[in-house]
This record gives sequence, structure tokens and C-alpha cells, in this order.
Amino acid sequence: MKKFLSVAALVSSSPLVAQQVADSSKVLNEVVVSATKSEVKASATGKVVVTISRADIERAGARDLTQVLAEQGGLFINGAWSNPGKDKSVYIRGARVDHSLITIDGVPVYDATGIGSNFDLRLIPIERVERIEILKGSQGTLYGSDAIAGVINIITRKAGPGTVQGSALLSYGSFNTLRTAASVNGRNGIIDYNVGYNYFNTKGISEAATPEGSKEFAPNGYTQHGADASIGFQLTPKVHLQPYVRYTTNSGNLDAGYHADALDFTYEQKNLQPGLRGTFTLGKGTLRALYNYNRIERSYEDDSTQTPNLFNTYSSSSFTALEHFGELFYTLPLRNVKLTFGSDYRASSMKQENISISQWGNSKTELGTDSLQQRQISAYANALWTPFQGFSLEAGARYNNHSRYGSNGAWNLNPSYLWNNSVKLFANISSGYRTPSLYQLFSEYGNKDLKAEQSMNYEGGIQVLSGDGAASLRVTYFNRDVKDLIVFFTDPTTFQSNYINRDRQKDHGIEIDGKVQFSKHVFGKLFYGYADGEVTTKFGSRDTTVFNLYRRPKQNVALSLGVTFGGFTASAQLNAVGNVQDQYFDNSSFTVKTVTLKNYALLNLYAEYAVQRTGLRIFVDARNVTDAKYQEIYGYGTPGFNAYGGVRYQF
Repeated sequence: MKKFLSVAALVSSSPLVAQQVADSSKVLNEVVVSATKSEVKASATGKVVVTISRADIERAGARDLTQVLAEQGGLFINGAWSNPGKDKSVYIRGARVDHSLITIDGVPVYDATGIGSNFDLRLIPIERVERIEILKGSQGTLYGSDAIAGVINIITRKAGPGTVQGSALLSYGSFNTLRTAASVNGRNGIIDYNVGYNYFNTKGISEAATPEGSKEFAPNGYTQHGADASIGFQLTPKVHLQPYVRYTTNSGNLDAGYHADALDFTYEQKNLQPGLRGTFTLGKGTLRALYNYNRIERSYEDDSTQTPNLFNTYSSSSFTALEHFGELFYTLPLRNVKLTFGSDYRASSMKQENISISQWGNSKTELGTDSLQQRQISAYANALWTPFQGFSLEAGARYNNHSRYGSNGAWNLNPSYLWNNSVKLFANISSGYRTPSLYQLFSEYGNKDLKAEQSMNYEGGIQVLSGDGAASLRVTYFNRDVKDLIVFFTDPTTFQSNYINRDRQKDHGIEIDGKVQFSKHVFGKLFYGYADGEVTTKFGSRDTTVFNLYRRPKQNVALSLGVTFGGFTASAQLNAVGNVQDQYFDNSSFTVKTVTLKNYALLNLYAEYAVQRTGLRIFVDARNVTDAKYQEIYGYGTPGFNAYGGVRYQF
């Protein structure tokens, strides 16, 4: 790790970057939307935003969304490089999975059937993504619950300027992996439209790692279908309405656990999201209206005939989550202030059914939407003040009312100063919160008296840009304190278990991200993240504090180097991950054990050739070219060297 940081420092200060490639305004004038919910130049906000462009996505070849995200610093996705159907856990700045919020075009999305309600990124096909903005630090004021560590805003593809244009993708590679996608979009008069479809299928690898000396486990296949469509109407110069619909279905085979094969354990997951976006020009400002309906269906079936388990001869479970989200907010730009104020409404419900057949008897349990539901309504206001050139101050607050526990709030204060278009200082003091999930409130282990988790977040840093814009380097320190953490608790006397508010989590760390344009043809990027944390648990009059950032590393580095000449582009990415602490339940001793997963480095290569004046590009995507042996989760497998080739076509 020290070598990587030394190289990065040399690159950033090298005379090589002083070539006239661009000026610093290119970096500072990049427009982002996630930081303030409306378009703003990067120079005008002190928030830490990492942007992944469509060009970056296409240079990732045949990689999926989680693998593209995993190449960013300060963000680690456990399972990104495992079997495609393996669940993916997102950790921003080392925080818990349920402290990171996923939004699609600014709309928060959840899975109400999950313990933490976090949305499954496997339900977002990367072929439908135009751009990604990763907003670091607490964003509770503008985004509400779960945005304690940050927000990943997935911005979908939109209509192009022509009447008809489109794209297509076809790739094939290791493990009989086939990926296809096609889309058509355009504008004609007052109408704009976008329609797309994607298909992904792989034989995959075994999710469970095969123990030494055992017969190789069977691979676990995975299939995804996705389709989306939107049509916009420019009813007047000041009114634009856009209904849309997205549908994704995933299915695959699962294993029985760590080092445990299964031949008859399957799952299927479906996600339907219809909605409506409206934009209205009112006076000098813009009113935006959003509505999104999110329905998730998940089912599991294990008939245990080919690979019997210790518990059931047959089991199945099904879950359905229903969510409504509506938001109305107004943005008003004045002389040196941009005001944003609005309100949102969130309603979620779920139902589940479990069937079990075993030698000890049969059982069936059902829970319905009449009892598993919650609602919350929020109002918020935010101001971005720029009184003089270079200085900005953002401040805001949110009030939230929850149908079960009552009210809570969040606020933020975010100053920044840009000196001479080359040095930017920034800070962020903000609070955040996470509401308890339906499972934590109403399941068999539920506690209807749970309160929201509350956080205080501090961050500060510096960004340095070269005068010609050929290089930029940003260093950020963060500190996060979460109290009333919701934890699973078993009473040592009665042995009854439920969720309670008890623990306190304290995390801190540092991030470094940089970009270098060595010349017209050579570019590079650096991301580095360090996160450490501990949880404090009170037992009577005693406090016990222990490290608990399991399944994510303290340190990870992502380095990339690319070259482009004419129609040829090639890049190399190195992802280095430090040691990871993991825990698992030992079926022999009936105890939880802690194990250290060793550090590893993955080298991925990409090359493409664009055939001039045809819209055709041919690419090769090779991953883990050094055939590194590693584990992301104890007892689960990861692929060795794997490669894919394909074509992209744009018309």
C-alpha cells in the first residue's frame, strides 16, 4: 500500500502532468446533480462526489454494476468479484450495509423484505446506466433515511438529440457467459422516448468453495432479464412529463452455505418500478415532481432431494415488498443563493410465507401487509450561498415523521473555498438517521418500540488541481458516530431474541482520489480508502469496545492506467484489497468464529478498437489475469482468470 501511495504522490507532482491538455475549468465546471438535487458545478459544492461517466462504464467491457463500483476508492462491495448471482454488500467508508442509500434518478429505492431494507444492486442492469454519482458522507437533509455514509445515485439512460438512435451489445466469455443488450431512443417534436432490453446468462462457478480433497462442487448458474421504457411529453415550454417503467428478473442456483454444496436450492427475484417524473418552470425556479412504485418479489425453494440438509426435506419461502415514494421540491436560483425546499412521502409494506417439511413435523407461517407496514413524511429545506467568488456555504435541515416511533430530524453545514482555481478546501458537519426496517419492527424478532438510529458526521479535506487541468488530487478525512444502533439481542436468562437500540458505532478514515492526464493519449486514476471502526456495547455498568468492520477491508486501492490512439483504447486496473476480518457460525462447535481473509490484488485488462465511421467497437475484457487465489467471504469461491470478448454498435 505504501508503494502505491508513493507512486500516486510522484504522479501528481511530476512535470509530466504540466502538458497543455485542458484547463482546470474542465474539472471544476463538471456538472453534478446529486449534491444539491439540481444541476450545480463541482466548484460550487464542498461535498465529496465521485462521478462514473458512460465512457467509464463502456471501458469496463462486460463487467456488471457492482464491479464498476468496486473500482472506486472509499467504497467496497463484498461479492462483486464472486459468482454473478452471489449477493452484493455495499460498504461506503466502512459503514454498515444499511447505512448506504441507493437512488435511481434521485429516487430512493429499498427492499422492504430485507432485514436492513437495502436495495439489491443486481436488479440494476449496467446497460441501462448513463452515469453514476457517488456522494460521500451523510446526506440525511436531502435524501432522508439510510444516507448516513453516502448515496449512490444511478442515473439511467435518456433520449438522444436525434429522431432515432440506439445501441447494441453482444459479448461472450468464460463460464459460458452471454450478455446482450439493445436500446432505441430519440426525439420527435414534443415527444422523447427511450426503450431498452438486456439479457445475461452464465453457467457461473460454485458459490461455495470446495474443501480440499473433495469433489469439485457444481457451478451455480445465473440469469437476468431486464427491460425499461420511458416517454416524455414537452406539453409546453415550461412543462415536461415523463412516465416510465423498469422491470428486472433474476434467477439462479444457490449453495447450502460455506463449503457446503447444494444441487436443488433455487431462487427468483422480480422487480417492477413504474413511475412519473414531472418538471415545471415556475417563475425563476423549477418545480420537480417524482412518483415511484417499487414492487419486489423474492422466492426460494429447497427440495433437498439431491443434496439433503440437516433440517428440512423441503422448504420454500416467498416475500413481496410494496413501496410508494412521492416527492415534490422546488429549486429557486437567486443572485447568490440557490434555495431548495420540498417534501416527500414514503410508504412500505410486505408479506411473507414460509413452508417447511421435516422429520420433526410440518409448518407454515404467513405474515400480511395489514400488519407489516410503515409510513413516513418529511419536509426539508436547503440553501447554497455563494457570497463571493470561490466561497460557498451550504446549509439545510429536514423534519421526518414516522408512523411508528414519531419524529426525528437531520441537518447539515458544508462550507468550501476555492483559491485561484487550483486549491479547494472543504468541510462537512451533518447529522443523519436510519429508520428501523419492517423486519426489525414487526417480524417474530421485531420490536415495535425501536427508535431511529442517529449519526453525527464530520469530514474535511483539500483538493489540488494543476493549472492546466491535467491533474487533480483530493484528500478527505471523515469521522462518523452512530448511536442507538439497532442490534439483534438474545437475553442470556430467557434466551428470547429481538431487536433493540443499544450499541454505539464510531468510525474514521481517509480517502485519496486523483486523476492524471499525462498526455493527449495517456491517462491515469488513483483511489485509496482507509476505514477503521469500533462498536461500544454496554453490559450493566461496563462498556465493551471491539473492532467490528467485518467483511470489508481497512484499506483498499484502485489504480488504473489507459492509453488511446486513434480508434484504439486500452486500460489496466489494479484493485488491491487489504486483510478482511470475517465471522461464520461453526456447525460443529455451535459457536461464532472469527477468521482473517488474506489480502489480494486483482489485475484487470481492457482493450477496444473502434472501426471508423461505422459505429462498431470490438472489445476484450480480461479479469484477474494473474489468476490470484482469494476469498471475499469465508468458505465461498471466487473465479480465477476469466475473459470476455464482444462488440458494441451505435447508430
